[in-house]
Amino acid sequence: MNKVELMGRLTKDPDVKPAQDNSTSVTRYTLAVDRRRSKKTEEEQTADFIGVVAFGSSADFAGKYFKKGMKVAVVGRIQTGSYTNKDGVRVYTTDVVAEDQEFADSKGSGSSETDETFTMPDDENLPFK
Repeated sequence: MNKVELMGRLTKDPDVKPAQDNSTSVTRYTLAVDRRRSKKTEEEQTADFIGVVAFGSSADFAGKYFKKGMKVAVVGRIQTGSYTNKDGVRVYTTDVVAEDQEFADSKGSGSSETDETFTMPDDENLPFK
C-alpha cells in the first residue's frame, strides 16, 4: 500500500503549468511539515520540505485557492522518478501525488507567516468538490 497523509504550510504560492501535451494542468508546491520533537531533546522544532504535485481539477483547485503560508492537508501517494538534467547528470525525484487536498486552517484565520489574508470560498462556489 502506498498512502501518505500530510499537514503543513505552503512555502510559496503553487506553480501551475499545463502538462506537456496541454491536455491538463499540473501544479507543484512544497509543504513545510513540522517534525515531532522528542521530549528528551531540547532542539528547535524542525520541518521537512515535501514536494507535492497535483493533476487536473486538483491542480486547478490548488493553483486557484492555495497561497503561501496556508495550512493544508494532503492525502496521496509517493511517486519516484528520474531524469537527466542539461549537464547530463541523472537526477532522482520523490514527490507526493495529491489525491485529496483541503484547507486545514479554520475559515477566516490568517497565517502569521504571511501578510496575505485568505478567506475560504463557500462550498457552493467551488468549481469541484
